[in-house]
Amino acid sequence: MGPRVSVSLLVTLTILGFVGAFVAGLLGVGGAILMIPLLLYVPVWLGFPPLEVKAIAAISMVQVFFAALSGAIAHGRRGAVHRRLTITVGVMAALGSLAGGVVSGWLHSLTLLSIFAAMASLGAVLMWLAPLGKDEESSAADSLTFHRPLAILVGGGVGLGAGLVGAGGAFLLVPLLITVVRIPTRITIGSSLAITLWTATAGVLGKLATGQIPFAPAAALVVGAVPGAQVGEWVSRRFGVRGLRSLLAAMTTLVALRVWADVFSHFR
Repeated sequence: MGPRVSVSLLVTLTILGFVGAFVAGLLGVGGAILMIPLLLYVPVWLGFPPLEVKAIAAISMVQVFFAALSGAIAHGRRGAVHRRLTITVGVMAALGSLAGGVVSGWLHSLTLLSIFAAMASLGAVLMWLAPLGKDEESSAADSLTFHRPLAILVGGGVGLGAGLVGAGGAFLLVPLLITVVRIPTRITIGSSLAITLWTATAGVLGKLATGQIPFAPAAALVVGAVPGAQVGEWVSRRFGVRGLRSLLAAMTTLVALRVWADVFSHFR
């Protein structure tokens, strides 16, 4: 992307930042898996010059960080962020992501894409089939106990898979926390955003250190992301748990279908 950016493009980026953060605040997922396609295709559809892929990767990481931060604060205000769970899963996800990033260098791109598709499919199946827990609406994060070894396994496994395919992994982490670790849906959504901060912080620092972040587009995304996550959390509170589950299931299904389409396109 060149040094000059039009005001109309900045307004477009602000709207896209709001949309991506709204989904993050609403469901605890979204992140780069949503922002990168939005940034790749929407500006071009509107007649703007295409953004450079490297710039998209950098500014989407900034958007993910501020959306997760804003959303985690909003969910935390009403006690929907489990601190011990966030630290346990966040540390393991970061370590797993590091290992996955190293291993990914030895794997073929089609293999990585297939792993990504399998992860998304697993998340979708888990969300559609999981029964609704009895304590979904009544549990408070601070008083909730969880199976620590299971949470460590889930965090490390999701981090490893996310590191392999270069995605944040929340689209799989959220279903696994709900169905395997048995964390109530609302606490999972809030805690997932806090967990995202672990990986997003490292990503933003890396992009800053290497000078990859174009300031104006990144700032435009942030201007939209901060209120977007707050509005998403507000809407999330007004959804029943069953409705949130259905939205999560639908989103993970769409992700899975999209990635499988990419996999099969290699065989045409």
